[in-house]
Amino acid sequence: MDNRSWKGWLYLLPALCFLGAFLVYPLMDVFIYSVEEGYNSASQTYFGVGLYNFSYVLHDTYFLQALKNTFILVIITVPLSTGIALLISAALASVRKLRELFQTVFFLPYVTNTLAVGLVFMILFKKTPYSDGLMNLLLGLFGAGPVDFIDGPYWAKMFVLCFYTVWVVMPFKILILTSALASVSQTYYNAARVDGTGRLRMFTKITLPMISPSIFYLVITGFIGAFKAYSDAVALFGTDLNAAGMNTIVGYVYDMLYGNSGGYPSYASAAAIVLFVIVLTITCINLLVSRKHVHYV
Repeated sequence: MDNRSWKGWLYLLPALCFLGAFLVYPLMDVFIYSVEEGYNSASQTYFGVGLYNFSYVLHDTYFLQALKNTFILVIITVPLSTGIALLISAALASVRKLRELFQTVFFLPYVTNTLAVGLVFMILFKKTPYSDGLMNLLLGLFGAGPVDFIDGPYWAKMFVLCFYTVWVVMPFKILILTSALASVSQTYYNAARVDGTGRLRMFTKITLPMISPSIFYLVITGFIGAFKAYSDAVALFGTDLNAAGMNTIVGYVYDMLYGNSGGYPSYASAAAIVLFVIVLTITCINLLVSRKHVHYV
């Protein structure tokens, strides 16, 4: 190894130490906890090694409910938020006057406290003895009866959670896509106009392929972020998500560690490994799909 290689590794050493201490070691620790059966956090002892913790988690009704909620949240919010953000970004790209003002307005939710926004949404949707909430007032204009979106049926609560999640994640996606659209060279559009190409065809044949790396990045990070959802549900439905039937996988892990049923790090680690495998699998599938549909210039 020459002198340059040693210098390169020396420069990388602080980052490698940081990643090893805060990423690699905790991940290995989670794997170890997940296979320790009957682990006692007080005495730091266990009576065996095996897959019982995974079996317990995969048969736990609370975990299965959290898994269902998380998948519904991912399937609905990731495509919807990305699509809406793309439409808004395209509209902003075509606006010249007050473009910076509109970009700032759309970006404001990203810098707003998540829990504070969740409380505002809860007030807007919650049905109380004194008020039906703003959303129910709007529904009343169309002759629909009041719906308790916070403490009512499952579909209503899931609608609020999905609506809130889309609203929170969309500003970041708009920022990325607006920057991506601004980086597309006007030469392509000018050549297409000379050939008499319509706007829709230019959008599908020029714009989408040119910004496909940004879209792919947003889809990947969107999947990961949606699978890690927890604070959004807490902001809307409180800390007892199991009672509300709106827990997520991350919420289940937290409950197993610190909640009312806490003190079971082995179960929490097993659930975390299941989440890790799900996210890794979906990420690998997206990477395979991106080879055909993502174009890097």
